[in-house]
Amino acid sequence: MFEPSKRILEIIESETLAMTKKARELKESGKDVISLSIGEPDFNTPIHICDAAFEAMKNGFTHYPPVLGLLQFREAICRKFKNENGLDYLPNQIIVSNGAKHSIINAVLSIINPGDEVIIPAPYWVSYPSMVAYAGGVSVEIPTSIANNFKPGAAEIEAAITPKTKLLIFSSPTNPSGSVWTKKELEDIAEVLRKHPDIFIISDEIYEKINYVAEHVSIASMPGMKDRTAVVNGLAKGYAMTGWRIGYLAGPTWLVSACEKMQGLFTSGANSISQMAGIAALEGDQKPVAAMRDTFRKRRDTMYALLKDIPGIQVNNPSGAFYFFPDIRAFLGKSYGSKKMVTAEDLCYYLLEEAGVATVSGKAFGIPQCIRMSYATDEASIIKACERMKTALTALQ
Repeated sequence: MFEPSKRILEIIESETLAMTKKARELKESGKDVISLSIGEPDFNTPIHICDAAFEAMKNGFTHYPPVLGLLQFREAICRKFKNENGLDYLPNQIIVSNGAKHSIINAVLSIINPGDEVIIPAPYWVSYPSMVAYAGGVSVEIPTSIANNFKPGAAEIEAAITPKTKLLIFSSPTNPSGSVWTKKELEDIAEVLRKHPDIFIISDEIYEKINYVAEHVSIASMPGMKDRTAVVNGLAKGYAMTGWRIGYLAGPTWLVSACEKMQGLFTSGANSISQMAGIAALEGDQKPVAAMRDTFRKRRDTMYALLKDIPGIQVNNPSGAFYFFPDIRAFLGKSYGSKKMVTAEDLCYYLLEEAGVATVSGKAFGIPQCIRMSYATDEASIIKACERMKTALTALQ
């Protein structure tokens, strides 16, 4: 009898995708479900980007692109880094991939050997530990809480470093907490890392454009960090281009060459039409990006006020991305009829089945006493979802 390989059996399914699938199934069966589970902007891609894709098709950009990516697009990415982040890269220091997730797994597989330790502040994006495990590495998680706005200090990161530490992975703005690392916080981390020159960094900056408090800062811009940092970004979140599947990585040439080799084995180059559209995204009208960010900020403010009004929920006001990550420990141990809320997963399924609201357990993100909610949906749905959750949570005894 045939069965999948051990490496496939060891891969843990994303709980975000699992909950989204469950919510979709309930919707298809006729249940009224409001999904706060998936991290996807509900906006359509700005029309000038779509027009650029159509022009690219008419002009013959429908053939295999180089594995690194089209030169025109990589040059546009270099200009973006120079103008927006103060970072100087050459086109051969950029690789374009099938989404930022692809960029990250390329980098992890190109850096990590079996037994290497990888520091990951928690909460983290669900795929980081799975990627590390797939590469044979060992995740060293640094737990945080709502009390420190879900960000570990530089001293906590330093305390996690051992002779086996090879890599630090983090995101800012952060999925799932929405926290944004300040320039001072990044400077403090960089100061620690300068004492440990053998540690590399993957800085996941996919939510860069959805930042409500300050100008985005990359740790690669700190003295001594650029040559030991892979900056990962993409078009999905800020430009509402999730389905276009375009991400990119900037880093030292040795890493980009390794990622090129890895990507050449698995997928070759990313979609040529999407890359040409990406030039229009990065260098065209940025007003739609600002408008989407303003809408997200308004939704955040609405949801924050409503969540604060639910007795028992502890919630902070996130500075970026489009998520809330409230602490729900006050509800654990309570029951609704025969249903007991032992874990955050129990609470998420209770909210889905009784309130028709899809959320995701914080366990998937490394903090089991929280749940993640996305406000990448319309304001009316946010209001209705929060009203339903308040009713359902108040009913727990």
